[in-house]
Formats: sequence, C-alpha cells, structure tokens
Amino acid sequence: MLDIAADLLEALGAGRRLAVATVTTVDGSAPRALGTSMAVDDQGRVLGSISGGCVEGAVYQAAEGVLETGAPVLAEFGFTDGDAFAAGLSCGGRIEVFVHEIATAGARGSLDVRVVYELEATRDGRPAGIAIVVSGRAVGTVIAATASAPEVERDGLDLATAQRILHELTARVTSGVSGTLDIDCDGEPLRVLFVVASTAPRMIIFGAVDFSAALADASSLLGYHVTVCDARPLFATPQRFPSADEVVVAWPSEYLRQTHTDSRTVICVLTHDEKFDVPLLEEALRLPVAFVGAMASRSTHERRIKALEGAGLSAAQLDRLHSPIGLDIGGSTPQETAVSILAEVIASRTGANGEPLRSRTGPIHRTAEAVRATRP
Repeated sequence: MLDIAADLLEALGAGRRLAVATVTTVDGSAPRALGTSMAVDDQGRVLGSISGGCVEGAVYQAAEGVLETGAPVLAEFGFTDGDAFAAGLSCGGRIEVFVHEIATAGARGSLDVRVVYELEATRDGRPAGIAIVVSGRAVGTVIAATASAPEVERDGLDLATAQRILHELTARVTSGVSGTLDIDCDGEPLRVLFVVASTAPRMIIFGAVDFSAALADASSLLGYHVTVCDARPLFATPQRFPSADEVVVAWPSEYLRQTHTDSRTVICVLTHDEKFDVPLLEEALRLPVAFVGAMASRSTHERRIKALEGAGLSAAQLDRLHSPIGLDIGGSTPQETAVSILAEVIASRTGANGEPLRSRTGPIHRTAEAVRATRP
C-alpha cells in the first residue's frame, strides 16, 4: 500500500472504494518485491503494478471480486510448464498476493485515521509503516505504526498479540525492512505482513567536479537523497548541481563528522586532493555506513592507503574502501563513470559480482542472501 500511497490518498479523497492487492511472498525469480501493491477502484481504474504485466489481469479479477463481496482473498500466482499461458509469472517465480478492500471512513472496509496518517507520511517522504493481517484471526485488519496496543486489540486481536505486532512494526520502520511474520494469537496461527517506508538513503558526494554532477543526477534517479560537499564556494553552487538535494560549502572531513549517516549511507569521494581525501576517508572508514568509495589512479590509491595506515586505520577498515571506485564497464565520460560507480554501489549492497546475466544460471531475481550463498 505504501508504494502507491499518493494515488490511494487521491482516490480515497474522491470518495472511491478500492481493492488493494499486495505482494506477501516472493519465491524464485519475480519482477516486483514483497510489499508492492496494485489497486482497483470501484470505477474499474487501476493504480500501480505488482508484476510488470504477468498476472495483472488475474489480480484485476480478484480485486473486482473483493469489491463485490467485501471478503479479502489470499491468492497465489506462479509459472508451470504444463500451462505456460495461464495467469502466472513467465519469469518462473511465484508470488502470493493479498487482496482486501479499503475505503473512506464510514464505508465498508474503511481505513482507520492512523492508517491514513501513514499513507500521508509516505507521500510526504517521512518514515511510515503498516501491518496487514493476511491470514488467521482478524484477517484484513490494517494496523498503523502510530496505533496503540489497546486500539489494535479492539480490531479482534488480544492485547499481547497487538503489542507484539506493534513492537515488530516499530522495529521494521526503524530498519526499513518489510517482511512477513507468523505470530501465535491465543493458540491460533496468525500471519502478518509488515510494509514499511523509510526516508531516502543518503548519497554524500565530496568534490564539486563534473563527475560529481553526473553522479548526483544518476543517484537522484535511483531515489537517493543527494548531498554534494566541497570546501570551495566558487564551485559548490546549487546552479552547478541542480539535481542535488543540498549543496554544502564546508571542509569535507568536518562536514562528515557532524552530519547524520546510517547503515544505508553511501559516501563517494571524488575530490582528487589529498589534503581533503586522507582526513575525509579516515573519518568515513570509521563510520558504519553502507559504502565508501574514492576516485583515484593506481598510484594515488597506493599513496592514500599508506597515509591511512599511518593514521592508524586497521586492515579491516581499509578493506572497506572501494578504490579506484566503480566497476570496469569501459566508461570514460562523467555520465558513464556515474553508471560505473552506482553499479558497484548496488553490487556491494546485494553481494553480486557484476558478471553478465547471460553467463549465469538460475533465477534472474535473487535475494542478497541467495547471491552471497553462490559466491566462493
């Protein structure tokens, strides 16, 4: 629901009833992630997509049925060799989809105002989370992260179960990880889908150069909150970096020391100036961030490593440095270099090695855990 929050709010504001289909399980190769949603309103209009076209027709029919009866549905779609043209995933995977009705207050399937608040928070770029009971007692119940346990208990769940759901939901909003969990509810199994939306991860680019402008453009397209930082006010201007969310004039290491970072933050050092680079990388490699990379020639990289060793960084900390930054795709322009850098950022996050898909076997879409399991 949260991935189409703006569309849902617009439809609800117009007084329309909707059946929302949300992916609860993904097995094997599938085109969309858990928590992805598609909705059908009472006028037959479609919002969002859950499979890129493979099963939309069948999900549409399921949604029409939910709008007619009001009863939620848990459906499974997958590919079988014996029936390749039936509704299913031609990519070979399997998805489970939960379809339920939502509407404005007072209507059948109406949403709690707290759930509406979570939709508004997502639309406005703030952290948000909802839990949906997809099987067991109180199936179809949608719970907001801002709810209290007694409020959830009134939806047919006992207090202990309500507290556990809210505790799990709060933790998942903090971590930014959606998922499902089986919970025992007074001796009855309960399956809950947790869908969360966190704030955009940060991409901090140091160095107000042409490569930084291209990297800012590409990073913005991937959904990063982009910051460009340089100590030189003549070069660090919003006009030179229109796609950046902020352009900061500050000494790089001092800025990094005082700004907020977390486990999703990406730091790219493109300054080419050792008086900036060494103290900056010394600071960056001590932080629990997702990625630290630096542009460099081979000789520059070796000098940096010696300087960082002299500053007391351990071998484990130095091993976190991606330098020279980027995957070898043969690029040379700033735009091609940006693609190379972001390819390495993604591969680092997922554990993939960047080899061509045609040289691999097995599913195309794999979890990070599955990718790492195949690596030596």
